[in-house]
Amino acid sequence: MALGVTGLKVGTFTDLTNHTGCTVLLPPPDTVGAVAVRGGARGTRESAVLGPQAANPYCHAVLLTGSSLFGLRAADGVVDWCEERGVGLALPMGCFPIVGAAVVLDIRNPGMQKLTAESGRAACDAAVEADPEEGSVGVGTGCTVGKEAGSQWACKGGQGVAVASNGEVKVGAIMGVNALGSVFAENGDILAGCRAPDSIVRYPGISAESHSITSMENTVIGCIATNAKLDKAGAYRAADLAHSGIVRAVRPAHTSMDGDAIFALATGEVSASVDLVAELAAEAVATAIRRAVRHATPMPGFPVDPRATATS
Repeated sequence: MALGVTGLKVGTFTDLTNHTGCTVLLPPPDTVGAVAVRGGARGTRESAVLGPQAANPYCHAVLLTGSSLFGLRAADGVVDWCEERGVGLALPMGCFPIVGAAVVLDIRNPGMQKLTAESGRAACDAAVEADPEEGSVGVGTGCTVGKEAGSQWACKGGQGVAVASNGEVKVGAIMGVNALGSVFAENGDILAGCRAPDSIVRYPGISAESHSITSMENTVIGCIATNAKLDKAGAYRAADLAHSGIVRAVRPAHTSMDGDAIFALATGEVSASVDLVAELAAEAVATAIRRAVRHATPMPGFPVDPRATATS
């Protein structure tokens, strides 16, 4: 069962040649959606309509995508895929799918082939209710972490999944981990991070410019899904507090050069307090981030941190 939630489908598109990809979540009908964004380098779609003040409570799909702002084109494919199947707001003018999206910047050179609308369609076609893949797949394909001293010292990030539960209440998280910071294990040790010698000063102890740390090159994005019944304000609060999971697993987190964004999908099967959902979400997010680096595979220039593979 995808993220522990009945009726939720997850699909991925992976381009191993260009080291980019995308992940789509397709929730069941009448799912309430929201998004909370932190950090200073965000790249999102429909963040206004999925904000807490918007009148519409529903979300019909969430896309987590590589290729930076170019990857938002993949969301067009998701929108078209949903419209063709009658999935969206039923208005007199037609069907209007609400598709939230967030990006990671995994572009390595100007000539890299970037994602398109067909990439989003392919992810939708591949969506199933089974447990999603982890590691260097989907949005995690080109992700890296540990760039505090510059990207030349980074190691591989990825896509991670986790589920936390309390009685009948379940909260799952799927995360694309492309952080500026390093990922830390449950005991506080570095799990995957900066490979620079200790003599090299790291951010934020230095200016970004002095070590070629590029703004908007980093982010942790993801989506939590729960079977709990939440209204729009509750879903937003759960998404916002789910960012606590990023802080537990990534340091530094929410920097001016990270565009951290977490979506929330609530299917409304069981009653639960927002606080319970939020705490389960934070737990699932932290675990999913750690699993992303533990299941990652290397790509040219970016090895897997041996500390992550030793604990996988």
